[in-house]
Amino acid sequence: MFLDRKEGKKLHKGSVLVGYDLGEQYSQISYCIYGQEDVDTVATVVGTKQYNIPTMLCKRKGVNQWFYGKEAVKNAGEEDMVPVEDLLALAGKGEDIELDGESYDPVALLTLFVRRSMALMNFIAPVEKVDAIMFTVEEPDDRMVEILSQVSANMGLRTSHIYFQSHTESFYAFVLHQPAELWYHQVIACEHDGLRLKIYRMECNKRTTPVVVLIEEQMYETLVIPGEDEEETLRQDAYQLADERFLGILQSMCEGRMVSSVYLLGDGFRAGWQERSLKFLCHNRRVFQGNNLFSRGACYGLLEKLEPSEEGKSHVFLGKDMLKANIGMHVMRQGKESYYALLDAGGNWYEQYKECDFLLTKEKQLQFVVTPLNGRNAETKVIPLTDGGTDGAPFTRYHMEMKLAAPDKVLVKVTDLGFGEFFTPGGRVWEESFQIG
Repeated sequence: MFLDRKEGKKLHKGSVLVGYDLGEQYSQISYCIYGQEDVDTVATVVGTKQYNIPTMLCKRKGVNQWFYGKEAVKNAGEEDMVPVEDLLALAGKGEDIELDGESYDPVALLTLFVRRSMALMNFIAPVEKVDAIMFTVEEPDDRMVEILSQVSANMGLRTSHIYFQSHTESFYAFVLHQPAELWYHQVIACEHDGLRLKIYRMECNKRTTPVVVLIEEQMYETLVIPGEDEEETLRQDAYQLADERFLGILQSMCEGRMVSSVYLLGDGFRAGWQERSLKFLCHNRRVFQGNNLFSRGACYGLLEKLEPSEEGKSHVFLGKDMLKANIGMHVMRQGKESYYALLDAGGNWYEQYKECDFLLTKEKQLQFVVTPLNGRNAETKVIPLTDGGTDGAPFTRYHMEMKLAAPDKVLVKVTDLGFGEFFTPGGRVWEESFQIG
């Protein structure tokens, strides 16, 4: 018998939702109002489409005065200023850094940057009034999730609706909210920062229910775009070479595939060097160019978590950070046997968590049903509760917590709660784990 915990309170229509793309070089902020479909991106200059906020701080020597973003870049060369770049990398190392004769926690500096940049949202809502936020980064590994959790806590956000997702998942969420004809077949996003090219290719397996979505990622380090300070002839030769290489990559990727739409992202495409590549892409495909897809995708990802769309209900994205199986149990509820879902496939492993109370009679084990979404048969995972239960009690009450340590490793913690005031808890705690094949 199961006694489920109540879910957290849902947000109301009109709540302010923020998608924050935190990048190594630049960051962006998009937002939407819950109950409305439109997603907008905050411009650093009102009335423009300048969305990039340099991920950088700058401190004036001798005083506690800090600048962020474009102001930090502008002041970085002054003699009385101390610039702080590579905020994400410094936070990742976790070592205090020396600035102007003082020691600073790099996560605290990253928090300062995020808080200052969020002030751009003041015309919609100050940071303490934000009702939900989704941080998106390129690769949210264990360390990055820990950093973002600390940043969220340091900011004092007055909401429990704080989430993290990768650029890949933000791409998926963005596409999910585009007109159906734009992703009837495969979708490609090409991100170029001037030094490297990263390509995302999304395809849907419509033979499965729900439709399984996969995204392939490929990185190309040799497609370097010259700076504007290069001599004109050399720059044009480099552009032509880059165009040829890009065209070859695209032809190889599109060969034998139907592609509905292509997105060109990042400052690397601003110079317009991709002439032949564009001609190839625009043949029977829709092509878009911009640089705020990931922050907008973070907003759409928030909407899916709060109230899944019809497309979100009928599709499941199986990325490398995702749980790839449904996990549940067969239980007795109101006298009838039923399936009780614990963890659902398609969610980020670092966000998966479930807790509940249950009653057991004589049986002293838990059996979990693991159903992969890759077509393999369901399997049963058993966790014995050795020496569990209270003598003389008709039932024993247990509390269970379940979470993931990795996309394929499930952690289970069970605590003996006894049964009623006459059967005190045995005090036993079991901590076990099992792998998802």
